[in-house]
Amino acid sequence: MRGTTVLPGTPCLAPRDGEPPVHRLEVRAPGEVPFAAGGFDAMGPMSRAAFPHRHTFYEIVHVVEGSGVHVLDVERYEVRPPQLGVILPGQVHHWEGVRGLEGSLVLFTPEFLLGGAGDEGLLRRLGERPWVELDDASHERTSLLMAELAEEYRCGADGFAGVLRSLLHVLLVRAARLPGAAARPAPARGLAEEFVRFAGRAGAEGLSVRECAERLGVSSGHLAEAVRTATGRTPAALLREARTREAQRLLVSTELSIRQVAARVGFADPAYFCRFFRRETGRTPGGFRKHHDRRDPSIEDAAPPA
Repeated sequence: MRGTTVLPGTPCLAPRDGEPPVHRLEVRAPGEVPFAAGGFDAMGPMSRAAFPHRHTFYEIVHVVEGSGVHVLDVERYEVRPPQLGVILPGQVHHWEGVRGLEGSLVLFTPEFLLGGAGDEGLLRRLGERPWVELDDASHERTSLLMAELAEEYRCGADGFAGVLRSLLHVLLVRAARLPGAAARPAPARGLAEEFVRFAGRAGAEGLSVRECAERLGVSSGHLAEAVRTATGRTPAALLREARTREAQRLLVSTELSIRQVAARVGFADPAYFCRFFRRETGRTPGGFRKHHDRRDPSIEDAAPPA
């Protein structure tokens, strides 16, 4: 994920035809820390973007006022403050019909994390329950932490990067303690953790287990043993999940045809992709897209042409 920060005003990365734009984290000067924090207004109009887009960075958002909907991949979360949200790199999200949206955001790339792979594990766990309503005590603690992060970032005093990393680590640990957040344990560290990160990257959906093992520098058998021990699942199952998740994102947030979506996630045969998708989700790709089409929620499930 290194190299995903840019100076203000740098154009977004050009997406592949028909896919949502990809946004990188802006930094204030060359060599600046890959981190930003502040309120919605301070972070600029993109913080309330109403069109689907991806990030190459993590985003934590603390919503304190407003109404509307936050759309994350294929899920819709009603804005009912106070709430805490987590957006992972590669996810597609946007705000829909929001009014009076206020709060604060923290943006950062993986290399900024104090706890390294451990903190990334926390973030993946939080990503399993990415929109959490806060009680009064949690809201107050979160508000204080977000304010400290924004102030430390704004002032940039000596040693501020270390302070930011420490405060961010505290924020992640406390967020993982919230009721309903981080419901499942993170995979064990090591090779399995590296594979889970790799499988979740955009572009990895079309790779086989053998190809993933080669890129990680291990044998397929060793990879399978490590992943099964750490997660209770096989590498093939995790890759199928990654393929399905990316296909769902593209079906909901783009106008790509089913044939094009199939190709983007590694299927040369659209008919085989349709069978795969239905087996994994219980719906055909066309039916899934129609079910999530907010322009006409009355449309019934229908099988797409092969």
